[in-house]
Amino acid sequence: MELREVIGNRRSMRFLRPYQMVEPEKIQRMLEAARLASHWGNVGSTRAVVVFRDSAPKEALDALTAPIAGYQIRIAPVIIVWYLDTTIVDRQGDRLRELVNVGALGVGEGKHEQLEKQLIPIFNSILERMKEPGLGEVDGGQAIAQATLMAYEQGLGTCCLSSPNVDRIRQALGMPDTCRILVIQTVGYPAEMPEAGGQRPRQPFGEMFHMNRFGNAFPRSPEVVRELERDRMFQAAAPQPYREAELDFLKAALGIKGHGLL
Repeated sequence: MELREVIGNRRSMRFLRPYQMVEPEKIQRMLEAARLASHWGNVGSTRAVVVFRDSAPKEALDALTAPIAGYQIRIAPVIIVWYLDTTIVDRQGDRLRELVNVGALGVGEGKHEQLEKQLIPIFNSILERMKEPGLGEVDGGQAIAQATLMAYEQGLGTCCLSSPNVDRIRQALGMPDTCRILVIQTVGYPAEMPEAGGQRPRQPFGEMFHMNRFGNAFPRSPEVVRELERDRMFQAAAPQPYREAELDFLKAALGIKGHGLL
């Protein structure tokens, strides 16, 4: 499958099959994709705890249940808690040395000396600042995006959620306070058709992207749009005519009570 098709058809799958467990090998492939993602200074502070609903302790599952869209977590066969381990930043000097040793950083005979005398002292001076929210979250997002694409490639559906219960989750999963939770990602085999939801509404291209200066809209070529439509980068716009009927069926089949948001 072409990458553009994977990107174009990948969307949040909120309805998963609760009766079909996910093979650990497929989760491993997702984690392998995340491990290879870019990270500033090659630090690699993005980590994850994978919770399998059929084997996890009850206290872990209870802690993960969120007040918003909680049904998604209740029915998901796998929940991945993605987080940043800020203590990993303390190793950045060693990671930079690794980059120099393999030829990925610096040029010339004096690169090791420059690393020790110039670059590492600069990183050490901002060490605590780099543990704060910011660039680490950006790199974490890249890792999660790569894992998500791998999930789709394997026929899985995912949805990223947040939770106000981060302290409870950390405690239930045995995570130290230095771990900053990014998102909770549900993973499973889709119970809904990927085409049924259609392409969700997005903001206009010209309002989102600029050229050379703010306010100067990046020109959008109709030819490129048609090309991406041919390559299935874009889905048909939501909603599809049978979407409401599908939602009614899923609500009954999955035992979702109330209006279905909680």
